[in-house]
Amino acid sequence: MNPELLQAHADRIRTAQVLGRSELMQRLFDFLVGCSLAGRAPKEIEIAIDVFEKDARFEVTRDAMVRVYMHKLRRKLEEYYAGPGRDESGRLTIPRGEYRLVFEEHVAAAPVALADAPADSLAEEIQSPRAQPATARSYTWAYAAAIAIIALLAANLVVWTRDSTPNELRAVRNHPIWQQMVNDDQPIYIVLGDYYIFGELDAQSETNPESVRRLVREFNINSRNDLDQLLKERPELDHRYMDLALNYLPVSSANALYNIVPLLAPNKKNPNQVQVVLASDLTPAMIRSSHIVYIGLVSGMGILRDIAFAGSQFRIGDTYDELIDRKTNQIYVSQSSISINDNTRYRDYGYFATFGGPNNNRIVILAGTRDVALMHTAEAVSHMNSLSALVAKAGADENFEALYAVDAIDRMNLDGQLLLADKLNTAEIWASGTSVAAASNSTNALLAP
Repeated sequence: MNPELLQAHADRIRTAQVLGRSELMQRLFDFLVGCSLAGRAPKEIEIAIDVFEKDARFEVTRDAMVRVYMHKLRRKLEEYYAGPGRDESGRLTIPRGEYRLVFEEHVAAAPVALADAPADSLAEEIQSPRAQPATARSYTWAYAAAIAIIALLAANLVVWTRDSTPNELRAVRNHPIWQQMVNDDQPIYIVLGDYYIFGELDAQSETNPESVRRLVREFNINSRNDLDQLLKERPELDHRYMDLALNYLPVSSANALYNIVPLLAPNKKNPNQVQVVLASDLTPAMIRSSHIVYIGLVSGMGILRDIAFAGSQFRIGDTYDELIDRKTNQIYVSQSSISINDNTRYRDYGYFATFGGPNNNRIVILAGTRDVALMHTAEAVSHMNSLSALVAKAGADENFEALYAVDAIDRMNLDGQLLLADKLNTAEIWASGTSVAAASNSTNALLAP
């Protein structure tokens, strides 16, 4: 490869901010560029040591961190050349299963999602290979049907719990983590992490606003208002994308509901105490006056994300597949985004937190970097043995957080390990001037009596 040509391509990629804000992603790209200029292909262990600052004891067979980041970098390059870099005379690629950059001649490709979509596994197209163009109305009905099914599931589980409460279920409901929610009369909102989807119109049928070619999930477009703002900033996309009033939920939500809803059966005096809402519909008023139980992925927490992590030991990485320990700088990155076969074991991470709200209410967070972690976390806090182990590790403080490592094969959680549990800084969560204000638009809306 011509060194000057390689350097020019690398500079354009950096200028276009393809790599996002992740320092690790930028270091990985720079390292690979340097290796290519030197005419060599580094080994996985070399990348782990030189880029991710691991030591020589790092086991590449047990930790897929390098492979995960290589996968993410490959996706970022692919999306750049499918969008802003589509007119480049050539492109830098990463061959599958290899740890090097290769220069290829330009090959025209069909557009995907948004031109500058970030390369995260949640920023992806949702399209059936046999799907035919459909109307916005049909998508809306599909969404309404999905919510109706979830509501029906929740209602049936509540009725079943009222009529027949097993001994273990009764013990879990009386556990301090759940007891206040179960025993008082405040409303309980089960908040499901959801994602906004919009439609891409068929280029040949732009005059027909209901001719949708595909559904698009863009990580930075989380509402109709976000889409409207994008179209104002980039008017050339005005006839390409349209709002469908459509959201989707991770498949693990149903599994987690199955474990959690029976714990929250309302008392007979208030049969409507428990309600299911989407994270995109959650308001500061609900957070201020009601018990909140979030169920979903870390990336779908909405305004709860900044609230919960304001007093956390962890912060969320740029790709939302990462939890970073502020104390140790240890990075816990989901491995589910790498290309895997049915027999490959991989690891995800589950996050749990419970803390007091502004008005004697409780907030509980059940989240996962991906589906298997969410499913395991919901199981862990709804069974007495694992719940007791969690509280024993957390100590006496009623406001704490925990992290689970969950091993899986083919999207099935096999085993989970409680890595740590420690108290939360609740004073920081509700302090005026923190990120909570930005998340809720008004700190006073949460703190006002």
